Amino acid sequence: MIRKFLDRLYLVSGAVSAGFLVLICAVVTVQVFLNLTTKLFGVKVAMTIPSYAEFAGFFLAAASFLALAYTLTRGGHIRVTLMVQFLPKKAQLITEIFALGLCTIVAAYTTWYMARLTMESIKFGDLSPGIIAVPLWIPQVSLTVGLAIFAIALCDLTVRTIIGQKIVLQPQDWAE
Repeated sequence: MIRKFLDRLYLVSGAVSAGFLVLICAVVTVQVFLNLTTKLFGVKVAMTIPSYAEFAGFFLAAASFLALAYTLTRGGHIRVTLMVQFLPKKAQLITEIFALGLCTIVAAYTTWYMARLTMESIKFGDLSPGIIAVPLWIPQVSLTVGLAIFAIALCDLTVRTIIGQKIVLQPQDWAE
């Protein structure tokens, strides 16, 4: 039951990330269209989406962080195995567990720190500097959630590695 929940969590996180990429495409496309109509029709007043670059940046951050867990669990992260591949199988397993455990700790700490930063933004009422002043906690929530799901995925992979479950971490293993 928990396996199904975690796999669905990673999938939903990846889908929401893809949704943010679509939003980036939509905002940029509309802005390009507005720039084009201004040039083509000789409108004296430039038409623009207020703070469109800022919104695209917020969407990019959300897409990047929400994609971390999905990409990790699908084997999309770059793995450096040059040294590890020459170790005996037992040493490879120990190295893998150590690396996943260390990454889990770092991701958990980063999640905690990002959550604190988000709470500070709420407390102090931090706003973005653009034409449209967006409360900074709004885009920061997506980063915190993305990091939390990533930390969960790393913990999940660590536990699965320790108990000996087959884990797909490299794209070439997908066909197996």
